[in-house]
Amino acid sequence: MSKVEDFLSAEEEQEIIAAIRTAERNTSGEIRIHIEDHADIDPFDRALEVFHLLKMDNTKLRNGVLIYVAVRDRKFVIYGDEGINNVVPKDFWDSTRDAMREQFQHGNFAQGMIQGILEAGKELQAHFPWDVDTENELSNEISKG
Repeated sequence: MSKVEDFLSAEEEQEIIAAIRTAERNTSGEIRIHIEDHADIDPFDRALEVFHLLKMDNTKLRNGVLIYVAVRDRKFVIYGDEGINNVVPKDFWDSTRDAMREQFQHGNFAQGMIQGILEAGKELQAHFPWDVDTENELSNEISKG
């Protein structure tokens, strides 16, 4: 098995998908997780590529958030589209990253991602609340590369 297949159990993947549904329940924002073995380029640049490949830049309000993980590299990036980046507090992504990193350092990868998802969801809800016209624009499934 590759490192990606070993990274999360099927149960942990379902817990993460449930967290995405919870986080998106009261917002028009979109959250995705992408996991791959290795980034051949800088992880931030790769996260940006994946963001575009997953069409996360096509959301109506530009309020998508990607959590990108390169397992073998032991790197992750939280990438928010311009709609959300323009309204979150200046240090929001750093504090979310730090909370995730702490969980990751203890081997709690699923919990770290869930924590990041729920934190992003709270900010999305505050700035992009759900309304009757809100539709789920992107899949909640974990993508893998």
